[in-house]
Amino acid sequence: MATHIPHSLSPTTLFRIKTHLKKNTFPFSRHTSMILRRLLFHPSLRHFISHNHHHHQLITRARNQSLSWPFLVVSRRPIHSHKVFAMAEQSQKPVSETTHKHTNRLAAEHSPYLLQHAHNPVNWYPWGEEAFKEARSRDIPIFLSIGYSTCHWCHVMEVESFEDEGVAKLLNEWFVSIKVDREERPDVDKVYMTYVQALYGGGGWPLSVFLSPDLKPLMGGTYFPPDDNYGRPGFKTVLRKVKEAWENKRDVLVKSGAFAIEQLSEALSASANSNSLPDGLPQKVLELCAEQLAGSYDSKFGGFGSAPKFPRPVEIQLMLYQSKKLEEAGNLGKAKEDLQMVLYSLQCMARGGVHDHIGGGFHRYSVDECWHVPHFEKMLYDQGQLANVYLDAFSITKDLYYSNVSRDILDYLRRDMIGPSGEIFSAEDADSAEAEGATGKKEGAFYVWTSREVEDTVGEQATLFKEHYYVKPSGNCDLSRMSDPHNEFEGKNVLIERNSTDAMASKFSMPIEKYVDALGTCRRELFSVRSTRPQPHLDDKVIVSWNGLAISAFARASKILKGEPDETKFNFPVAGSDDELFLDRSGGGYFNTPGEDPSVLLRVKEDHDGAEPSGNSVSVINLVRLASMVSGDRSDHYRQTAEHLLAVFEKRLEEMAMAVPLMCCAADMLSVPSRKQVILVGPKSSLEFENMLAAAHSSYDPNKTVIHIDPTNEEELQFWEENNGHITAMARNTFAVGKVVALVCQNFTCSPAVTDPKSLEALLSKKPSSSS
Repeated sequence: MATHIPHSLSPTTLFRIKTHLKKNTFPFSRHTSMILRRLLFHPSLRHFISHNHHHHQLITRARNQSLSWPFLVVSRRPIHSHKVFAMAEQSQKPVSETTHKHTNRLAAEHSPYLLQHAHNPVNWYPWGEEAFKEARSRDIPIFLSIGYSTCHWCHVMEVESFEDEGVAKLLNEWFVSIKVDREERPDVDKVYMTYVQALYGGGGWPLSVFLSPDLKPLMGGTYFPPDDNYGRPGFKTVLRKVKEAWENKRDVLVKSGAFAIEQLSEALSASANSNSLPDGLPQKVLELCAEQLAGSYDSKFGGFGSAPKFPRPVEIQLMLYQSKKLEEAGNLGKAKEDLQMVLYSLQCMARGGVHDHIGGGFHRYSVDECWHVPHFEKMLYDQGQLANVYLDAFSITKDLYYSNVSRDILDYLRRDMIGPSGEIFSAEDADSAEAEGATGKKEGAFYVWTSREVEDTVGEQATLFKEHYYVKPSGNCDLSRMSDPHNEFEGKNVLIERNSTDAMASKFSMPIEKYVDALGTCRRELFSVRSTRPQPHLDDKVIVSWNGLAISAFARASKILKGEPDETKFNFPVAGSDDELFLDRSGGGYFNTPGEDPSVLLRVKEDHDGAEPSGNSVSVINLVRLASMVSGDRSDHYRQTAEHLLAVFEKRLEEMAMAVPLMCCAADMLSVPSRKQVILVGPKSSLEFENMLAAAHSSYDPNKTVIHIDPTNEEELQFWEENNGHITAMARNTFAVGKVVALVCQNFTCSPAVTDPKSLEALLSKKPSSSS
């Protein structure tokens, strides 16, 4: 998918670059110039071009002269052809079922995107000196292709061109081809994306750039179809033109590329002229930005700007910030006006198809103005930011509608996007197979529904559900001419709420609580069915900055959502690690399912410790450990929960102890009057600490808890102060600079402090004195 990216270069810089290129480039043949003219004036591109003044300048110039090198082909999602989609629906078989004819250097890489191209016939190189050296030694240009693993149009170009033996032959003979994951190398992407957007006013992925062997850009574009079609030059034509230019006009190309980079470098490395902003400027630009956003506000469908609509959280954040400033200044009317824009936009987004009503989270953007038909990929950075703005909305309004949406997003992340070590994955693809074993993939296949599928799944509630989510036998992607211009989703439905829940409940003469429960039951049933479909590709790359956005949302939610009333009920699918979902508060113990699937006839409290320990046995052990780490009411709560759980299995323990061995251990652990605590005090980054930690775990003692605390870390001290002040006091009293101190405590007494591993090992291996 090629996405427009506004640039921040000055008009002067752009003028210099374009003027230089105009004077120092060679004209295409008359035929090629005509093709490019037709490309630029093609109706499919007119919407895109009309919203960009730099493209408008290029068009105006093209009317009066032959187009010159370099040129750009920008393709947005509404541009389709039957061939593109026929090819896009093809896909590689699973690796386990495929014997690969080709394997290139990307097979040794770690990036999911690069690995997707490891078996193309193109002789791909990763970005690095090996590729650069090859280009220099062969004296040929570089073809640089940049994308990411969940990029729809990257997949299309791969199927059409990079898997094609003929295209690969041209690339391998005439170029050194380099593949880059933009999420792995944002620095590389930034350089060439800036070049493309500066010259042509737009850019996106896949990004296709031709470079000299010394990495200067020669020309660039985004998605190229394989063959000349619809007035657009095909990729093979582009390859031939670049080859001819390199052979016949090399000096001009290299000079132009060097000049462009020089100008970009100068523009992007500008220095400040003073140490601070002029007085009043921050307030002025804040007001200006708010005014411009308000001017682009869509009062009918919410959001700022026109289709395609991206749920851009920074815009929401600014409007909320400005509203707060206005409120503090006493301008309550304008403050309320700005706030209402935000709240209505958030409501429209959440009701729209850009929101995954069944599984939670948000898709990348909506192709239409009414937030209905999305581009179906899900990106982590969207989820983290959107969860935060919905939390902000809840903080301001205390309306549970917004807290529910934030929970829905975070629930999706916790269920589907968190790895075994707590890392949060990057993205889910837009495309997936329509059925197990299918050779083709389609965008949105995992998420869309036929009317019959809904009826078969939710049964007697089908009428209610279908009317609420605008589900129709003919398909519902008809709310805008932009929703589905090529009938890709004919007979399919993207769920959208077009009326308020209150209005719909009234229409069906149902109490609102009962109506909401009915919708929740339907969504859970559809979630179960959808879970059996082929999953979209998961990009399991871990990007620290994106993780930071999501972690921030989780951390804030843990505090802000405490403001929800205790009786709040949630009606979205949850399948995660919440010890609360499965707990039987009144009867004690934990069930093995949430009890939401009506096809599961028994809801069991598992106790059998077989090849795997039972959840109840493990839970008791965890509760005991938690009780030993904290103090006061919280410790008592954990112990009481464990005691209640074990009481459920009293008869089982008495009559069939061998069936529940771990539970027996757990029951004994709970009965121990006082667990042993080993407290290590000191900096955790030192070798001494690692040695003391090894000593603390050197002897077997299941009734032992090891606690680490660094007195120089204020966050740690605050945590322990809130949860167990005794630990904090011991840490402060025994801390010694440059040393790691160990204390062994039990029965309300602690041993003398020790500072070397051997002494700690001896202390822990000491047998208790015998008693009469």
